[in-house]
Amino acid sequence: MRNSVETRDRRLFASPLPVAASAGFLLAAFLLFSGCYTLTQGTTLLSYLGRAVPLESLLEEGVPVENHHFVGRVLDIRRFAMEKLGLKESKNYTRFVELDRDYLAAVVSACAPDSFTRYEWWFPIVGKMPYKGFFNVEDARKEAEKLRAKGLDVWIRGVDAFSTLGWFQDPLYSYMREYSAYQLANLLIHELLHATVFISGQTQFDEELAEFVGSEGARLYIIETFGVDSGEYREMEDSQADSTAFVAFLQELIAELEVLYADYAVGQGPTAEELPVQKAAVIKAAQERFLAEYETMFRRDNYRGFATMEINNAYLELYRLYYGENKFYRDLYERSGRDLPQFIAAAESLNRSAAAKKDPRKALEQALGL
Repeated sequence: MRNSVETRDRRLFASPLPVAASAGFLLAAFLLFSGCYTLTQGTTLLSYLGRAVPLESLLEEGVPVENHHFVGRVLDIRRFAMEKLGLKESKNYTRFVELDRDYLAAVVSACAPDSFTRYEWWFPIVGKMPYKGFFNVEDARKEAEKLRAKGLDVWIRGVDAFSTLGWFQDPLYSYMREYSAYQLANLLIHELLHATVFISGQTQFDEELAEFVGSEGARLYIIETFGVDSGEYREMEDSQADSTAFVAFLQELIAELEVLYADYAVGQGPTAEELPVQKAAVIKAAQERFLAEYETMFRRDNYRGFATMEINNAYLELYRLYYGENKFYRDLYERSGRDLPQFIAAAESLNRSAAAKKDPRKALEQALGL
């Protein structure tokens, strides 16, 4: 599953989304084993896959020239990912589906309102997962209401890609034609990493690893394809700098709230009645600071919407899930010699490691000989 930190207002959803350019979820495995969930979601998934056409069909005479550019870029990224990075050979992203919307599905996440204890769903094969996806946004809203009735903080986000972990051939979708070279490379490499490395029951490790490899792999692709003096490289630098700044800001907010929740848990902070008020005050102050300092923190306007979003723990927990240990992977990469194919090969070996199911980070260190 891929997560992007840019904010975008999609009016279809109840509130602005925490993820925008690309994200994903491991839906197909859920559909195979989840009873009624299969009936409501599986039909849509299979209909999408059923009408997928070969990517080369976009090159037929009379199609827009943009399609030719898109096909060439996808094929080039796939070649780079599999031949240069060593990601698993597959037919993923060789078929194309035309959709009449700019997202694939809606994903529901939930969290305790007085701590960063995430709500999890359990599925056979993949184990516990901190999100549940729906192709029909109304189904996602119904699920969200059930969770709110339990007193949980809830977030619904739109996603535009997912990995089926080899159950099906993952297709491309029409809205991806609008992506920049960096966005598309990041998305495809991220999802192809999921198809290469997956540790059951270790969602946070799986997501953080794919987030790192997707970003670094896309950076290497841009350098090889366009060079460091290109507009594509400068666009990538701006995107990565803004992403880093946004995550750092959210981590500061999360740390501030963690102190509040820790005091509350031991009876030294606010009462149960006072906690929601103080929580809201901390978030509001952070949003005001965010808006006041925006010009000094960011290079582009993509993140301004955060200042007016109705932030809750479920939103913030998404960033703890995807970026809580982001420095671990960067540091490990540096210590192991900045060789991404070697890094991926070591991670891939964890699929066969019993130790990885207990402590995948330690297992990855050992696989890299550190």
